[in-house]
Amino acid sequence: MQTKPATGGRQEHMDIVKSGGDGGSGGGDTPGDTAGGTRTRARAAPPPARGGFVFNASDEERRRGVRRMKATATGLLLLVALVYVLAKYAQHAWGAGGWAGYVAAAAEAGMVGALADWFAVTALFRRPLGLPIPHTAIIPTKKDQLGVSLGEFVGENFLSADVVRARLHALGIGGRLGAWLAEPEHADRVTAELATALRGALTVLRDSDVQAVVGEAITRRAESAEIAPGLGKTLERVVADGGHHRAVDLICAKAHDWLVTHGDSVMDAVQGGAPGWTPRFVDRKIGDRVYKELLRFVTEMRDMPGHPARGAVDRFLTDFAADLQSDTATRARVERIKSEILARGEVQDVIASAWTAVRSMMISAAEDEQSELRLRVRSSLMSLGARLATDGRLQDKLEGWIEGAVVYVVTTYRTEITSLITDTVAGWDAEHTSRKIEAHIGRDLQFIRINGTVVGALAGLLIYTISQAFGA
Repeated sequence: MQTKPATGGRQEHMDIVKSGGDGGSGGGDTPGDTAGGTRTRARAAPPPARGGFVFNASDEERRRGVRRMKATATGLLLLVALVYVLAKYAQHAWGAGGWAGYVAAAAEAGMVGALADWFAVTALFRRPLGLPIPHTAIIPTKKDQLGVSLGEFVGENFLSADVVRARLHALGIGGRLGAWLAEPEHADRVTAELATALRGALTVLRDSDVQAVVGEAITRRAESAEIAPGLGKTLERVVADGGHHRAVDLICAKAHDWLVTHGDSVMDAVQGGAPGWTPRFVDRKIGDRVYKELLRFVTEMRDMPGHPARGAVDRFLTDFAADLQSDTATRARVERIKSEILARGEVQDVIASAWTAVRSMMISAAEDEQSELRLRVRSSLMSLGARLATDGRLQDKLEGWIEGAVVYVVTTYRTEITSLITDTVAGWDAEHTSRKIEAHIGRDLQFIRINGTVVGALAGLLIYTISQAFGA
């Protein structure tokens, strides 16, 4: 790329197409003969940016501002050059007095300052006059190094644990979050967002996968956990509190009702078990007597809380509860029964279907704004917000968690975070990067040229004045 100054600070861009390879970065090549020859052609528009830069209307306005300031700085350079020529001409042609020397010295130094600062500013973005001068076209040629340096600077000065912790602490996240959550509309908003996230998560999950995971987890957990001691302790507490009496009452009542309804069946069963040589009427008498005694026993047991049979049930349950906790054989039998039950297909189907029921229930609750789930979440958020807004200890605890999490992320993944900067800069097109940066800071850089002209002129005037004062 070759650039040459033009009126108004405009640059005429030329492509240098070489048969042996493309031109150097930043416009360092100049037209001339090479091994394969060269040819030049005017370029109407820049090629698309490899790094994805887009020059929008704002950028174009900035570039116009840069061009105006370039014209101003260049005009000032031409002005001091003209003043220098006129001052020198006045000295030699008209024999002007000593003032012409002062003017010429100031103008001469102003030209030097203007040219020096023009060179410095231009060298940032391209090679001045296309000359391959070392350490010019800094941005195009050093773009990747600048990206690495910028990434290291950000990592060392912005992603350090102390800086992040101090900044987060200064924000007072706990109190501000609490005051925000305490507002009903904000709690509603967070609740709605959580409901949306929950629905999305439940929709994404495949039922078959979740059912398999849940079923396997429940089965493995149930297989590994011994249930007999727990059952024994529970049964022991139930018996001690008399909680089993209602179950005994229910069983006795149901047994009484069944006997009343199925009396003929009981007598037929007794008669069917009698020897064949006994007379039929004897069998009926025995069956009737057995049925009446059985009905009387069940009725008494139902109606008498202190019935001996009830006491026997209490003693049996107490002994069974003790065996469940301490008897090895009883515990082993319970575990075998548990394994057999878990292995049955019906039980596995129930375990698998539990996820479907839970999923349906959760989706329905998430979609209903007046569901118990959403109302409780909303209430909990508002309560948490109110506590956070006033409880300093809770604020400190929350802020400590947040600071610890953020510090862990930035210290653990600092390289990955800074690589986003270095990789992004490395992916930018050198020319378009230079043009983009120049559009943003070029106008201010032109003031350096103007200041250099003015400061140079003043310095030259001062030096000339001192030299004249001391008779140099």
